[in-house]
This record gives sequence, structure tokens and C-alpha cells, in this order.
Amino acid sequence: MVRRKLTINIPAGLHLRPISVLCSRSIDFQSSISIKVGDKTVNAKSVLGVLSACVKNGDEIELICDGPDEEEALEVLSKMINSGLGDEFIKK
Repeated sequence: MVRRKLTINIPAGLHLRPISVLCSRSIDFQSSISIKVGDKTVNAKSVLGVLSACVKNGDEIELICDGPDEEEALEVLSKMINSGLGDEFIKK
């Protein structure tokens, strides 16, 4: 199991568009992938799960990957999150 803390830098937070990008890519990995926000842990492969976490701009999350491709999943998804998940409103 590998984990990494990340800070969300998307002005509107994790809303439907960036969540769908994250979930679509998470599904490509065999590992289980979770996002921990405070005391709540959600499945990163579930749009409704991630949406229910109500992650806002500036929130710290912990990305947790566990499985055969956990290292690759952690690196790829961390880079995607840090780059704003394709949200065109991200501050540069």
C-alpha cells in the first residue's frame, strides 16, 4: 500500500467534471484506489463516492493505492490531481 497527501488547487474544488476525469483514469488500474478527506474515505473509482466527499479548493486529501500497480497508479493520479484534472479554470 502506498499513499500520498495532496492539496487540491482547483478553484471550484472537486466537482463533477474533474471527478469524472479522475474516476475514468482510476478505473484503468487494477489496484484499489481510495481518497481520504478528514475522517472520510471514498472509492476513487466511484464518481458518486468522490462527489460525496465534498472536496473543496485548498483541502488536503490522501490518495491511497493498494495492489499490483499501486506505484504507477499513485504517480499518474497524483500528477493528474496536481495539474488540475483538466479543469480549465485552474489558476496558473
